[in-house]
Amino acid sequence: MQALNIVRYELNGDVHVGLHTDGAVVEVEGVSALAQLWHLPATQLRARLSRSVSGPVVPLSGVRLLAPVDASTEVWACGVTYRESREARIEDSERAADVYSLVYDAQRPELFFKSVPWRVRGPGAPIGIRADSEVDVPEPELAVVINRFGEIVGYTVCNDVSSRSIEGANPLYLPQAKTYYGSCALGPWITPAWDVSDPYALAIDLSIERDGREHWRGRTSTSSLHRRLDELVGYIMRGDVHPDGAVLSTGTGLVPPAPFTLADGDTVRITIDAIGTLTNPVRRGIPQAEAS
Repeated sequence: MQALNIVRYELNGDVHVGLHTDGAVVEVEGVSALAQLWHLPATQLRARLSRSVSGPVVPLSGVRLLAPVDASTEVWACGVTYRESREARIEDSERAADVYSLVYDAQRPELFFKSVPWRVRGPGAPIGIRADSEVDVPEPELAVVINRFGEIVGYTVCNDVSSRSIEGANPLYLPQAKTYYGSCALGPWITPAWDVSDPYALAIDLSIERDGREHWRGRTSTSSLHRRLDELVGYIMRGDVHPDGAVLSTGTGLVPPAPFTLADGDTVRITIDAIGTLTNPVRRGIPQAEAS
């Protein structure tokens, strides 16, 4: 039997929360938003999901998967958590390369706000590259899902789309390089934390298709992650509250080298072992709004 995954999906125009396994989806009755699950302590959540559910069962092919984030669950992200990311951002920076070198070994990690739920793109939905940016890249990342108590309860795939040219011009432009409509994709679902035996041994594959052909491919692994996941989560919980939980993307170890840039019409595919594959087409400018 395949692993159980938590899904947010659309069926007949309505949004549901369900469980996916063996190519079928069953609705979790009494749960209208993922955020309700993140109100539970991890032990209670596991017990809740292990109960037999009696909602309607439909094939996965018969639903539209949506981004696995809703309500007031914010998406945050980490930077410079892999050596490759540090080197890429030093290369990009015109004025403050040492900022990225220093933060790699600093006690406090780099954390930044990435997206509110309604901006997040789901599986198959177009991601965006800014019309005022010259160099744009996908950043494939393992994202952790935490409940309101700061416990890691799941994992999903994140594409932390970024403008290398805007951030490289000045580190203070980070919000413009990282936080805009279409810059964040999550999916295809959430795999419960207890079903991932070792989150530090997951291969991450990135492929970019252009004009019907594979244009770039790379691979990394969470074994190269410079910081512990619980450490990163600890910092997002410092001095803040997340009543509906949060999604924290943990940084990338795979950045296509310059002068590569995404182009309108590309397709980005990210696969993380034990989690799944997230696929999104690329649009320059603001992607057409879709329910996600």
